[in-house]
Amino acid sequence: MEEFLELLRNVVPNLLQGTVITLQLAGVSLALGVAIGLPAGIGRVYGPRWLQRAIGVYITVFQGTPLLIQLFLIYYGLPDVGITFSRMAAAYLTLGLNSGAYQAEYLRGALQSVGEGQMTAARAIGMSKPQAIRSIILPQALRLVLPTWSNEAIAMLKYTAVVFLIAVPDLMGQAKIMAAKYFAPIAIYMIVAVFYLVLVGIAYLILRQVERR
Repeated sequence: MEEFLELLRNVVPNLLQGTVITLQLAGVSLALGVAIGLPAGIGRVYGPRWLQRAIGVYITVFQGTPLLIQLFLIYYGLPDVGITFSRMAAAYLTLGLNSGAYQAEYLRGALQSVGEGQMTAARAIGMSKPQAIRSIILPQALRLVLPTWSNEAIAMLKYTAVVFLIAVPDLMGQAKIMAAKYFAPIAIYMIVAVFYLVLVGIAYLILRQVERR
């Protein structure tokens, strides 16, 4: 027991540093996902046919391939064509593009669940199509999509774990370093599992409060 407590004292400060980076990754990637997914979801429903197809290809690629492959292609593959990203930038871009594809589909479903009569009524009182989407359709769709988006936010905390494979010092990255340093991988990864459980639990409680409001 004393050995475990000593291990905790040694590794927790580093794991807390990794936790800060994990939260940063999750927050920025979710925001990027919203910035991509919101216009993509609207374009998927209301855009011209060519745009719908282009967005459909993007969604199919990022939903249909493993996140790890996407990360490796962006970090290791793009330099072959002259495009180089730092480790953190590659992590943000990969997670953001992946999340944007899913968020676009969530929003598409929410937009399509709003009755067609809403658009017809808005156009009948003189609104343009963009005005109707912005003022009538989108506010309703955003309320409908919130529970699903909450699940995406919680999942993103766990998705960030893959970035340790490109040496990002997030929670998992710090765990790998500590496991090699103290030769106690099982104990350290159990501690990290508790960290993730706490993060997910806090995120769940916050998001459920937002949904109720």
